[in-house]
Amino acid sequence: MTFYQELQLSSVGSKQLIKNTTDSKEKRRHILIYNFKVYLVMAFCVAVVSMYSKLTGSNNSVVGVTVLLAVLVLRQADFGIRTTHGLLSIAGIFGILMAGPRLANMAAALPFAAFFINVVCILLLMILGCHNVIMYNHSTFVLGYLLLLGYDVTGQEYILRIEGLVVGMLICMAVFYKNQKNRPYRRTFLDLFREFDIHSARTRWYLKLTLIVSSAMLFMNLLGLPRAMWAGIACMSVCLPFTEDCASRAGNRGLFNVVGCLLFIVLYLVLPESMYPYIGMIGGIGVGYSAGYAWQTAFNTFGALSIAAGLFGMPAAVALRIGANVFGAVYTVVCNKLVDKVAERIYIRKNATA
Repeated sequence: MTFYQELQLSSVGSKQLIKNTTDSKEKRRHILIYNFKVYLVMAFCVAVVSMYSKLTGSNNSVVGVTVLLAVLVLRQADFGIRTTHGLLSIAGIFGILMAGPRLANMAAALPFAAFFINVVCILLLMILGCHNVIMYNHSTFVLGYLLLLGYDVTGQEYILRIEGLVVGMLICMAVFYKNQKNRPYRRTFLDLFREFDIHSARTRWYLKLTLIVSSAMLFMNLLGLPRAMWAGIACMSVCLPFTEDCASRAGNRGLFNVVGCLLFIVLYLVLPESMYPYIGMIGGIGVGYSAGYAWQTAFNTFGALSIAAGLFGMPAAVALRIGANVFGAVYTVVCNKLVDKVAERIYIRKNATA
């Protein structure tokens, strides 16, 4: 395996390669490449986000995160339709990212109006980006929507946000077309909507995720709690296409958010205040070394908490983070089971009367 090929491996693949290598010299080589990859990716992420922050303002650093995640995903993922039609999906997705979060925040005084906007936007993101369910594209595009929703801007900063997203959209289109142009799909852009069928498992998952995420944020808003998108992200992360996988994911989400918060508290108390801005970067390195969802969840708390601690104070930020994530995880499991039971009863009743 070449140096470049090893750089393309996931953390799981790199760790498995190191584990299976018996030659000590080769093992050291794989370990060095793995470490180099982690810090290379981290440096690239910091560079992209820093560039966006410099060009569009520090409050728009989340745009850099959104675009970066989209580019990394679209290098390998597809939409299950013709590549040229996939470009239309990317345009639609970024159009929603530009308008949806701003509209929802404008309607924040009317929580149910904001809920309706979120439902429409998230459902469209699911339809446009998640037709090929195994690609898990929803975790990127819905996450981007929720981040932009949570870190809102207005006025000139919003104009710069739009410009940053337009540039990001064009980059994503170029990367997507270059890497996916030889896909042999026959489905078209319109098939994404034609195949929207309430009786299909895929469509039911679309609706479940959309309503669970949107309603969780609605409850947070009705209670007057900040960072409602944290609950939405937790719900999105736990609401998997297959219901039987949700319970174990929910357990990891809740437990390792607590673990991440405890680690954050230790860093916050041990490090000097001048180091607080780098706690998020430490979390990013931790994510790079994490092969599984559980520890990725733990280290992902660092970046969110480092920002929230400056706004609400460390104790309040930690309490809010744990509460929002535990609520989102439990709420998703309960809603999933209720929806499945209702669907099962409807199916039985329909067959009984047939």
